[in-house]
Amino acid sequence: MSHPWPAGAVTGIGSLPGADPVEAVRLVLGEVGDLPYLPELPGRGFGADVIARTGALLIDFPVEWQPHGWTVTSSAGRDLARARDHLNRDLDALTEQAQGVALMKVSVCGPMTLGAALELPNLHKVLTDPGAFRDLAGSLAEGVRSLLSDLGSGLPGTAFVLQVDEPSLPQVLSGQVPTPSGYGTVRSLPRSVAGPALTNLLEVAAPGHRVVHCCAERVPYDLLASSGASAVSVDAGLIIDAHLDAIGELVEAGVSMWLGVFPGTDAPISAEAARSRIQGLWSKLGFDPNLLAAAVVPTPSCGLAGASLPYVRQVMTALTEVGKSLRDGLD
Repeated sequence: MSHPWPAGAVTGIGSLPGADPVEAVRLVLGEVGDLPYLPELPGRGFGADVIARTGALLIDFPVEWQPHGWTVTSSAGRDLARARDHLNRDLDALTEQAQGVALMKVSVCGPMTLGAALELPNLHKVLTDPGAFRDLAGSLAEGVRSLLSDLGSGLPGTAFVLQVDEPSLPQVLSGQVPTPSGYGTVRSLPRSVAGPALTNLLEVAAPGHRVVHCCAERVPYDLLASSGASAVSVDAGLIIDAHLDAIGELVEAGVSMWLGVFPGTDAPISAEAARSRIQGLWSKLGFDPNLLAAAVVPTPSCGLAGASLPYVRQVMTALTEVGKSLRDGLD
């Protein structure tokens, strides 16, 4: 499988601190130009979180905020209007600042994580209703298709990488999503349902331009392998030896591994240590070292919304250093 990003590329996961979308886009374009992305700015407040942001994309599936969380409703209201306003400001900033950019990554919340977060009017999770979940997954795919189409019109000549964020996927598959009451858990979603829902969403993007991000433990690598993902984004610190065979199968199939090597909040970091971790994992997998830079994309372990801006800049600089060293084949 070929990838649109060059060997040695690095990128971020999505979220950043701050409230100015123009400044956030400028930062990303200046620091990770080979694989830039549309930033998320949840620090702006209500309606800017990942659930609201993705809810703003849904077609004929309105949601509103209730005291217990985002809830499916019969018609759009002020809460959804605010989420859409945040998203539109982000898209305007991207269109204004990213003219002529060859490649851009956009991220959305995946159907399983979204279904685990959204509630029905009867206070049950969307996951508990097969018909509601099917409608949600279909609405999300249509909304993302519309988003990519609009972005293509606003940024002619730019190719788009779709990143689907599924941090709750392991919980959804294992029946560990808490019920709204907190006294129980939602029954597990069959893989026969989860797999097609993820595949249908990924197929909205071009082949080779499809990424699934899961920063949790127990990543279901086999499901991601069969979903059509062209890259899998995980926290390198959570990879254990038991995962190596599944990761090796992904790499052999041409799937790129995006490895989170820096914490999402302020902490001491070392580009050299991050490079060594990546090379150590690659060595355990037993692949040709000359293929490493083309197969792996270094990233933060998760979003950076909880970090300080100086730390964000430090991480981006260190990522660039790691990517360059991998590309140059340094020991």
